[in-house]
Amino acid sequence: MIQEDQDKEFVLGRVKWFDPVKGFGFVVADQGGPDILLHANVLRNFGQSSIADGAQIEVTIQKTDRGVQAIEVLTVVPPETEEEMPLADFADLDPELIKSAPLEPARVKWFDKAKGFGFANVFGKSDDVFIHIEVLRRSGLADLQPGEALAIRVIDGKRGRMATEVNAWEAGL
Repeated sequence: MIQEDQDKEFVLGRVKWFDPVKGFGFVVADQGGPDILLHANVLRNFGQSSIADGAQIEVTIQKTDRGVQAIEVLTVVPPETEEEMPLADFADLDPELIKSAPLEPARVKWFDKAKGFGFANVFGKSDDVFIHIEVLRRSGLADLQPGEALAIRVIDGKRGRMATEVNAWEAGL
């Protein structure tokens, strides 16, 4: 859907792919048309350094000589999965307990996409918080950068503190 508001066009679509190393990716509008360039700086202005392939996204766009590009990200919704199976570490936990955990401010210590996990530090607490790639993907993200500010939901799991949801810092405000 494209809506026009004075000089702005709003587009709802899906992320085709995004590569944080390359610094860009593309969005496919729900109503079709040319791919929309999504630059890393535009995503960073929204408070995220990455976005999962298939995530629903609403952006404002501009048309240029070189094609259509996003100039602002308005909303991001994580990609849907056919059957949302709980992670093994969360299988024995009450889903309401997981959902009710408060958002906590944190910074990424390190994250290795190839290994499928990483760690963050919650402000004011010394314990590391484990972040699984699947939790990241279900939160609509594809990767994290060291030092990145986050708002995360944390539970005490079988192997220590674990993130159950990962959000851009601005989402937790």
